Amino acid sequence: MHERAGISEPLEFEGTSSSSARTRPWTLRLRTGRSARRFAATLLGVFTLIVAGTAPIALATSASAVVAPRGSSGQSAPATRPTSHNSATTYPVGTPDTTQPSGEAPPAVSDIPGYQLNYVTNFSGNSLPAGWAIFTGKPSGDPGGQWASNHVGVSNHMLQLNTFRDPNFNNNWVTGGVCQCGVRHTYGAIFVRSRMTGPGPTQVAILWPVVGWPPEIDFDETYGGVSTSQATLHYTSANLQIHSNLDINMTAWHTWGVIWTPTSITYTVDGNVWGTVTNPTIIPDQQMILTLQQQTWCTSGFACPTSPESTDINWVAEYTSTSTSPKPIGLGSFANNSAVLSRSMRARIRHLAKVIAGRGAAAVTLTGYATDVVSPVNALVMSTERANNVKHYLEQQLASLNDLTVSVVAIGAGDLVASTTIVNARVGSGKVVALLK
Repeated sequence: MHERAGISEPLEFEGTSSSSARTRPWTLRLRTGRSARRFAATLLGVFTLIVAGTAPIALATSASAVVAPRGSSGQSAPATRPTSHNSATTYPVGTPDTTQPSGEAPPAVSDIPGYQLNYVTNFSGNSLPAGWAIFTGKPSGDPGGQWASNHVGVSNHMLQLNTFRDPNFNNNWVTGGVCQCGVRHTYGAIFVRSRMTGPGPTQVAILWPVVGWPPEIDFDETYGGVSTSQATLHYTSANLQIHSNLDINMTAWHTWGVIWTPTSITYTVDGNVWGTVTNPTIIPDQQMILTLQQQTWCTSGFACPTSPESTDINWVAEYTSTSTSPKPIGLGSFANNSAVLSRSMRARIRHLAKVIAGRGAAAVTLTGYATDVVSPVNALVMSTERANNVKHYLEQQLASLNDLTVSVVAIGAGDLVASTTIVNARVGSGKVVALLK
């Protein structure tokens, strides 16, 4: 027996990718519209999740939105990684082990300074580990796409996502996809060792939010070829995107990594950094899950196989930071000498309520700051009023989410900002900042 997850409506986006640089981040604003359907890709349709080791579950939001396919650059990296176990590598590649299909066992507990290994699987046995689930069904936005449970297999220390013509689906191309739905991440480092057997289906490793969308972090995404990969951060309700592109031989084994902190996202391959996002204001700060999937786009004219192909995954290793310092969340700026909540600030507070509910936070401290006030008394009044206004609206939003146990405290920073020139004070100027505990 499997439960089906019903999703309210699909997402449709339009975009193009024309960067020819080897590794060059850029920002893209996507537009909605009829022609966007060609390039849309979501998992927000109706599909079944078959969960290993637990009762079947329904997942309401599990998706991948992609932009237009990149053409092959004509350049490929060597089949063997040139910096394996080299002192120049910063992040894990693995532990040499000839008994593993990829020649590498999962990395060691202490391979990343400041992090500790909290999950690892090398897919031993013949079924998915507990907490993993299989996608089945037709993805919204991709009328020719299809997932099926018989396109996912586990054997010989490998998870295999298999694309082949399936007689159960009119002999159409059908793919495999899974999610680690039982594990939620808020920051951390994740490494996936994988390869593609050949061109045709896409291969995507994704961090997808538990509540809402965007954000989304794609840290290894192909568009039907085997000579390039792309990493993408999706952010804001307008689905702005920052991309990094890499020329690399996808048929060789590689260790793909994403290091997600409160202030940055770092993409790695085989221990080396190939892309970063360093603007703290756009870094996701909510719970996300790992998904690994294939997809075909034959009806859209790309990513269409000509022969059966697989994505082979040897292992997944996940680390959490040993630092316990939470990141303050800024809620935007008030108008000068005003405590009125703007429309955009109300939207930020609604998002904050979802983050609080998603994380299961027990307490929130709201600190208000003043701007352009000379009198310490006026500064204290203004900063406190700002924090209290945010508190009242936040409590309303939490109540609408049936999260009534969170303790919300509002304080004013007084004349801290108005009377000092230090950088931290200027950053807080005119804002209310939330600290979750």
